Amino acid sequence: MSSLKIFNEFEEYKILDMAHGEKLESWNGVILRRPDPQVIWNDESFPELWDKADAVYHRSNTGGGAWEKKHNIKDEWQIHLKDLTFNLKLMGFKHTGLFPEQAYNWKFMIDKIKNSGRKIKVLNLFAYTGGATVACAYAGADVVHVDASRGMVDVAKENIKSSGLEDKYVRFIVDDVIKFVEREIRRGNKYDAIIMDPPSFGRGANKEVWRFEENLYDLVKLCMQVLSDDPLFFLINSYTTGISSEVLRNILLLNFKDKGIVTNGEVGLPMENSRLNLPCGIYGRWEKEDE
Repeated sequence: MSSLKIFNEFEEYKILDMAHGEKLESWNGVILRRPDPQVIWNDESFPELWDKADAVYHRSNTGGGAWEKKHNIKDEWQIHLKDLTFNLKLMGFKHTGLFPEQAYNWKFMIDKIKNSGRKIKVLNLFAYTGGATVACAYAGADVVHVDASRGMVDVAKENIKSSGLEDKYVRFIVDDVIKFVEREIRRGNKYDAIIMDPPSFGRGANKEVWRFEENLYDLVKLCMQVLSDDPLFFLINSYTTGISSEVLRNILLLNFKDKGIVTNGEVGLPMENSRLNLPCGIYGRWEKEDE
């Protein structure tokens, strides 16, 4: 039995096969073939499917890579998760603008916010295209969405619009995460829940350098100063190679001491018509104990 945390309710997303360092996926009927470092085996389960790819991402020997379209597909299309709608496109660094394995964490957020019995204010850092922002807004929270990339923030705005959540309070900020949190401390602003999905390496809006191993602990400590007196949860996601979810657990335990419940683990996705699962990333979370 797998220990991966899997929330498999993306009916329009499927992993069709995995082999040769690549995964073959169907995104609402658009079949993509792209690299995945976790796929270290060479046995194809369904060899007849690989030629059906509509687009293939090719890595470059000098870093990065590019998409090759095999068939005529739309530049942008959509995928749905129950009441939520997300916009997809072929993006740089092999991405589509959505990480479907994060639906496991989105369900946690939605349930926690809906069951809180009060208005929740959420801070989403390194918020990318806003999957967690959409989930929290859908659950009824006010959300502040922060990312250094204006392009990613624009996609997040479209995801809010496509999901019919324009009437919800969502504030979009293009800024360096650390500088924004420092300003919120000076302003005295507080949040009931904090979400962060920090990259392994990145640069802020003004070329500020971020390194996961060097900066994460200090950022979490900084964020503790903007938590409300009655916080609901604190969630850290990571795709950084070589970092265990136990590291995230330890960071949260050090900051929350003996308060609440700290859990950690690995999220993943199942392969269609198979017993194989794909590990995709790790998480650590603190949550308020139910009263």
